[in-house]
Amino acid sequence: KYSGDETAEMCSLGNQEILKTKLTLRLDKTVIEKAKEYSKKRGESVSQIVEKFFKALSNDKEELTPTVKELKGLLRNTSINEADYKKYLEEKYL
Repeated sequence: KYSGDETAEMCSLGNQEILKTKLTLRLDKTVIEKAKEYSKKRGESVSQIVEKFFKALSNDKEELTPTVKELKGLLRNTSINEADYKKYLEEKYL
């Protein structure tokens, strides 16, 4: 729910100005603690992570995460196929 807080500031991003507006969220305390730990490990603020998440939701094109981008194409030119993957999952989980 939008809190109606009109606190905003202008931020520069490259050669464009972006209006940043404050948003208040009410979350479970443990979720907040985990979010802060995650943001510290990533070297980003919780606000930056939340903003990226919502931008990804609103993209028409599916944007790949950095981890997926890193892994994409890793198995190209290998003999691994879908049957191998299914066998691996069965061995792991059954």
